[in-house]
Amino acid sequence: MTETATLIIDGRSYELPVLTGTEGERALDISRLRSRTGLITLDDSYANTGSCASQITYIDGENGVLRYRGVPIEDLAARSSFVEVAELLIFGELPDDEERAEFRDLLTENSALHRDMRKHFDGFPADAHPMAILSAMINAIQAYDLPEIHITDAGGFRRAAAALIAKTRTIAAASYKSHIGQPIAYPRYDLPYAENFLHMMFSVPYRDYEATPEVAHALNMFLVLHADHEQNCSTSTVRMVASGGANLFTSVSAGVNALWGPLHGGANMAVIEMLESIHEQGTPVARYIDQAKDKKSGVKLMGFGHRIYRNFDPRAKILKQAADDLLESMHITDPLLDIARQVEEAALADDYFRERRLYPNVDFYSGIILRAIGIPLDMFTVLFAIGRTPGWIAHWKEIHDNPDQRIHRPRQLYVGDPLTEWLPMGER
Repeated sequence: MTETATLIIDGRSYELPVLTGTEGERALDISRLRSRTGLITLDDSYANTGSCASQITYIDGENGVLRYRGVPIEDLAARSSFVEVAELLIFGELPDDEERAEFRDLLTENSALHRDMRKHFDGFPADAHPMAILSAMINAIQAYDLPEIHITDAGGFRRAAAALIAKTRTIAAASYKSHIGQPIAYPRYDLPYAENFLHMMFSVPYRDYEATPEVAHALNMFLVLHADHEQNCSTSTVRMVASGGANLFTSVSAGVNALWGPLHGGANMAVIEMLESIHEQGTPVARYIDQAKDKKSGVKLMGFGHRIYRNFDPRAKILKQAADDLLESMHITDPLLDIARQVEEAALADDYFRERRLYPNVDFYSGIILRAIGIPLDMFTVLFAIGRTPGWIAHWKEIHDNPDQRIHRPRQLYVGDPLTEWLPMGER
């Protein structure tokens, strides 16, 4: 028997189904609320609204749990590569040897950009933001890579998914090279995913860049931990666009644009900007921490706390260890990284932050890792987009495969002017 909740409006009772997810989450099904009652719900910023039922990612913010297709993020970070995680998210299962080899071959075959696409990079201003280039170029890929705009078979989808994951990486590196006036580096067919990206970012014609195992591991970890995160701003955007029947590349391009915002994908940049401010102004870390606790100061401690996690961000636990290992192996001298460690230690020891459960989040440690690797600040969000691409593809597929899918169309509560008389120009 289906559990229900009773809603009473104007003395009339309505029974609303209560649904339970596989992890015990309960949801009030209001999908027929307007048709039955004439009312809508108002939930500004969708903080309490489930926009879909999904099989891809599970989050328990109270207990700091994150799973991809049921597999704990801790296991995936320790044992899987980014490419294997991408296959898990997109196709629903961890691949066997044959599936893994076949998908890696697809990635390799589709890594290079069509020769004519290279002309597009010349059309952007030298100071164009890499996220603008990435979004535009992902849309352009479909003109070169898809025989038809819409994917109609499983084989075509596998190839398109592989092409998008491989070429997003190539476009990102090429946008950086164009920005600094260096020749675009071709992908190498003998390198794994993360190492290949670093090669295209940092190799020059007279010297190939060879990533150390520690650097490659840290970047692979970064990508794995950013591969999906449930119904966030950019993923919800991908699903919204996909619900209208838009193709895979267009939908992912929309996700890139949504990710660009400073409150979403730009959060790891804000961490480095905070550290730069502390360094340039010579502010003692203890004083900055005190300022951050004063709401009137306008000072914020970036990279701490999370809207979903009311406990330690499970991704941050993993990236903290990766950041510690990376910095130890690199023996680099960077005042900002020293300040980051001081900030972390001071905040974790402060009762103010502990009582409010404001722990370092994934953006804090990812910013440290990307800076240590040598990724420029304006490329941070681009790296986030590379990591999130498999998740976006998985959510597009979930929309595409749903025979009952309808176009997303949120409602609103109108609070503007009532019926207003139109006045001629002379009477206004």
